[in-house]
Amino acid sequence: MSELPDRVLVLGLARSGRAAALALARRGVTVMAVDRSTELDVSELAKAGIELRLGVDSERLLNNAGLIVKSPGVPAEAVLVQAARKRRIPVWSEVELASRLFSNPLVGVTGTNGKTTTTELLGAIFRSAGRKVQVAGNVGRAICDLDGKLDSDTWIVCELSSFQLEDIERLRLQVAVLLNVEPDHLDRHGSLEAYRDAKLRIFENQLEDDVAVLPRGFGKVPGQGRRVEFEAQDPLPAEPLIPGEHNRENAAAATQAARAAGIIEEAIAEALRTFPGVPHRLEPVAEIAGVRYVNDSKATNTAAARRAVASYPEPLHIILGGRGKGESFDAFAGELSGHQARAYLVGETAEEIAGALERAGVAFEHCGTLEQAVSKAARNASPGEIVLLAPACASFDQFDNFEQRGDEFRRFVAELECSG
Repeated sequence: MSELPDRVLVLGLARSGRAAALALARRGVTVMAVDRSTELDVSELAKAGIELRLGVDSERLLNNAGLIVKSPGVPAEAVLVQAARKRRIPVWSEVELASRLFSNPLVGVTGTNGKTTTTELLGAIFRSAGRKVQVAGNVGRAICDLDGKLDSDTWIVCELSSFQLEDIERLRLQVAVLLNVEPDHLDRHGSLEAYRDAKLRIFENQLEDDVAVLPRGFGKVPGQGRRVEFEAQDPLPAEPLIPGEHNRENAAAATQAARAAGIIEEAIAEALRTFPGVPHRLEPVAEIAGVRYVNDSKATNTAAARRAVASYPEPLHIILGGRGKGESFDAFAGELSGHQARAYLVGETAEEIAGALERAGVAFEHCGTLEQAVSKAARNASPGEIVLLAPACASFDQFDNFEQRGDEFRRFVAELECSG
């Protein structure tokens, strides 16, 4: 594409960085791929003729670069990002690059909680309607990974995080969905206001023919998109299969977005009735001796954990802890005090959570590891009760990501089944 410079530096070589580098290389752009880690398997990138710089972040790498494509995990304070901005070198996220490479219609979904469920539900609705669709973004597959694999009329439904949206420039979404904004990633953004501003960028390039889907009563947002609102109590074409008021709210948002994309009510209804949810989001794992085990590893903040707790009237044995994101646990602990619950604490934030629970009068045990927490919860739980993994924290102190944490929870529960 003529708007791309001859030389691009891709910073961060996780999923989105790799996809961006390969998409650029296919177009004859000279690509330098940079990552702090020296232990990555970069054979695919090397085979594509991409210049690799691992374990290096010298400003000299910016020489002759006309663009930086920054992976979402790279903070704005990174040395090369700061240096690029001083030199007035554009810094794009991978989703911004994808919006320049593809002409496909885009639906974007952001929010603190519910993004993945809503994005995957929208994909199911499009498929129910017989429409060509790919689901990508923060949900698991980088958008640039779709390069060369799409018909021009295929819709892309993309989950968009604040980390991806903070580095957009011209990304325009035909349908943009904001689910909610609650405290999260304050360790990265610094304040709730900055985090909120990053989320709202999803709307800023919309034109009058586009649609902005928002929670009912939400304040003013940027852009010119036609405003459509939703709430959990909205009438729906069918009741969603997945439980919880928050999932009904997700379904209401997905319904409005699907209508904006021209999908008929019958197709929406069929998807709502049959969509089973996604892994690590209130995922039923097993029932052992009358005790249900539920994996909500994606509950990486207190708002998500509150939604998980509210989904179950039964007594709960809830596993909490991990790496904090700069938010207080006091309000969540106060809500737990009104629920028949016992907490099992793991990870870096265990002491902090324990203080909040103690002030709220909630019973808890220190466990250290997830395996110990599952074991203790299983011993204490009675038939009709639930063991719930809803950590209210990130996973990075003990796991690579929330998926690995959820997978380990499943494994420990499976071991309980075998031993029982």
